[in-house]
Amino acid sequence: MKKIKKIIFISVVLIFILCSCFRIDREETSVKKIDLPQKNEQQKVKSDYKPYANTYINGIDYRLSRSNPGKYGGQIVVSAIGEGPKTFNPWESKDTTSSMVADLMYDSLFTSDPDTGEVIPLLAKEMIVSKDLKTFTVKLRHGVKWTDGKEITADDVIFTWNEIILPGFGNTSLRDSLLIEGEYPTIEKKDKYTVEFKIKKPFAPFQRLIGIQVAPEHIFKSVVQKGKRYFNSFMNTTVNPKTIVSSGAFILEEYVPAQRVVLKRNPNYYAIDDNKNLLPYIDKYVILIVGDLNNEMLKFEAGELDFISVGGKDLSRFKAKEKKSDFKLYNLGSVTSTMFLAFNLNTRKNKHGKYYVNPIKQKWFNDLNFRTAIDYAIDRTAMVNNVANGAAKPLFTAESLSSIYLNENLASGHEQNIEYSKELLSQSGFYIDKEGILHDKDNNPVEFDLYTNAGQTERETCGVMVKEDLRQLGIKVNFKPIEFNSLVSKITTTSDWDMVIMVLTGSPIEPHGGKNVWYSKGHLHLFNMRFAGDKNDTVLPWEKELDEIMEQGALELDYNKRKAIYDKYQQIVYDKRPFIYLYSPLSITAVRNRIKNLHPTPLGGVLHNLDELYIDE
Repeated sequence: MKKIKKIIFISVVLIFILCSCFRIDREETSVKKIDLPQKNEQQKVKSDYKPYANTYINGIDYRLSRSNPGKYGGQIVVSAIGEGPKTFNPWESKDTTSSMVADLMYDSLFTSDPDTGEVIPLLAKEMIVSKDLKTFTVKLRHGVKWTDGKEITADDVIFTWNEIILPGFGNTSLRDSLLIEGEYPTIEKKDKYTVEFKIKKPFAPFQRLIGIQVAPEHIFKSVVQKGKRYFNSFMNTTVNPKTIVSSGAFILEEYVPAQRVVLKRNPNYYAIDDNKNLLPYIDKYVILIVGDLNNEMLKFEAGELDFISVGGKDLSRFKAKEKKSDFKLYNLGSVTSTMFLAFNLNTRKNKHGKYYVNPIKQKWFNDLNFRTAIDYAIDRTAMVNNVANGAAKPLFTAESLSSIYLNENLASGHEQNIEYSKELLSQSGFYIDKEGILHDKDNNPVEFDLYTNAGQTERETCGVMVKEDLRQLGIKVNFKPIEFNSLVSKITTTSDWDMVIMVLTGSPIEPHGGKNVWYSKGHLHLFNMRFAGDKNDTVLPWEKELDEIMEQGALELDYNKRKAIYDKYQQIVYDKRPFIYLYSPLSITAVRNRIKNLHPTPLGGVLHNLDELYIDE
């Protein structure tokens, strides 16, 4: 998941003082880089940005804007599908909206260059990597403060790692990704602004994983002492915004449940432009909570939103309006996320001795012929043409089409083939009766539920199309779009589901981010989730192979060798089909013309430099 780069404002009076008293000297930021080749020009966009740089003014290490100076005022309004954030605690966040808000409120040590994907400093000023690639020395910016005025120091970084991340407070996805041959990294304070990370052996993703959001020790210390249950509820959506102590470009000002999140400038931020003006320029950043894509579209057309992702079905209409309207369309190529149909392969009993999945359905879903038959029955071309209006490509791989690790040998996939699907089902004893209903070899009619999250019209349409495709095999599909949090609960808490259409975000430059999906005990191992107290737990042979591949890929530093390793994991997923991938839309965004300093890139999107954007009516 990519972080939105962060932002700052102090006050007009202080801006005037800075402009009058100080001269800006640029100094290059520093991060030693591990081999990161570019797959194609789509990932490497020419930019008119200046180089990343810092400047030291009156005891503070400021981050310099890469854009031309803008002007102050106004607000930017975006949207989020669903019911809104579930928490404002970034270390507990498990949903997109909560993470979106947390990224604005809390800065990380590092982020990714939106042009190249390289690791660049944020809260940190510099990272020095030892020659053996096992020691990472991180130097923090001097003088950067929390919103309550206390300075951010090495103690906060040490606390975040040793008291929150490694003990497993909140969302454990990051911790799960940090285990290197059975050991976690160690971290040591060297001085007030310097910490040193050490790992057992060279670990390719570590530079990215190290760039986590930092927690204020003086606030969270007492929280972790009260235990994980208290931590999980801390800073929930009923919190008084005035009590939140954060570090990012924006401060939470208001949350109206199911309606909007309003954030305002952080007066203690650490970014300035070449005229010594403190960033960001905009007064407020507003996230409107919209129930579904149709409501989102209506709000954009009514002028209530400044940004909107444009699906293929609406692209022609937007293109026709673009020249005479107040917005511009940006096409950033294939999305970095993947949309898929997943099977529930869980054959275990829970701690109460009850099967998670009906044993009859267990046999179907764990039959490779059955899964392959489903795969070949799906008409991806029809989805591309009818759902995405041609603004997409069929998807067959676990890595997105924009990934530099894409297994090109699998990318073209296969066409729909109903007859081949019937042949595969026949090989496993399935048969179609006179009424056209599919039965298994024990004469059970094949019927199951298919879920997706309600309000996502493209996924809902795909669900209807899957239902109709499988009808040709005699399968009855009960398609059930439900509220997103209910869906997440089914998958990650109760395992009470048969099949589901979902989307996972991903990084086109680092496959290790998917370890929590592919690792057999991973937090998002959706197709075969394991829970505390499970009985008769077994790891499938190909699950074990994926475990080994995830370990190997992370320890290999040479790109070409890593590529071969990750090609293999994609081949296993393609062959075993726990997920059946559907299609990859183009990332197209409509942006109001009044928004200036835009520098859209395939890796960063349109909001990566939110701190530099300004309004020009």
